[in-house]
Amino acid sequence: MNIQGTRVVVEKSQKETFEFLSDLKNFEQLMPESIQKFEVEGDSFIFGLKGMPEIRLVLKEKTPYSNVTLGAASSKLDFQLVADIQSIDEDSSEVQLEFQGKFNAMMAMMVKKPLTSFIETLTDNLETI
Repeated sequence: MNIQGTRVVVEKSQKETFEFLSDLKNFEQLMPESIQKFEVEGDSFIFGLKGMPEIRLVLKEKTPYSNVTLGAASSKLDFQLVADIQSIDEDSSEVQLEFQGKFNAMMAMMVKKPLTSFIETLTDNLETI
């Protein structure tokens, strides 16, 4: 299951945007208002949203200055959150978030709507950093 967020323009250079997304504590600024828990531990962070189980994301891969990939820490859920960063000019960049998950059909049906909403919120909040 793939969910692609809309491409948004961030008023930061490609390098600044990459560095912002590489610093995991900055993801707290991107989270929905319904966040109830957010803790960074080394190369991972755990977050909890109201009505959902807590999820731990681990920094899996970084490609300066174009990509930051986070993945699930649990082997029970196999998914990644990928940030693709493109340069527009020296003061702005374009970012697209993509959720890539391997779920059975029943699970995919249950999580598609909340995950789509989550990606949209992260994307909207990225525009304001």
